[in-house]
Amino acid sequence: MSIQDKIIYYKDSLEYFDDTMEKYKFLLEQGKKNNNFPEEYRKVDFLVPGCQAKVWLVPKLYKQKLNFYCDSDAFLTKGMIVILVDIYGSNKPIDILNADFDLVKTFKLNSLLTPGRTNGVYAMLKKLKDYAEVFSKK
Repeated sequence: MSIQDKIIYYKDSLEYFDDTMEKYKFLLEQGKKNNNFPEEYRKVDFLVPGCQAKVWLVPKLYKQKLNFYCDSDAFLTKGMIVILVDIYGSNKPIDILNADFDLVKTFKLNSLLTPGRTNGVYAMLKKLKDYAEVFSKK
């Protein structure tokens, strides 16, 4: 699936639920899918600045595609970073840079999340984009 297709998938998935609690449950379920974060990456160097919770994001370039390991110490935040990594990961860095990063508006997260968590999502997106920029030059 393309980045845009994944954005549409998650947008439609969130819109499927009328109830805010159901949307929260969906985000929590996404976080439960992430079981493969290597402990050796749980370092300050990989923390995403600007998040209320601790969020680790580790880039890995493999066969010219940028992949990510991710984790968080907060369940809802973990669900969000897992979604973002699913959307943008496994793509060429240039494709990530050229993608739509206005997810907060697309997903209408500002009506679902607190302002602090919404800012955290922006910080995660910025970090993904920063990594894509670094790896696009390699």
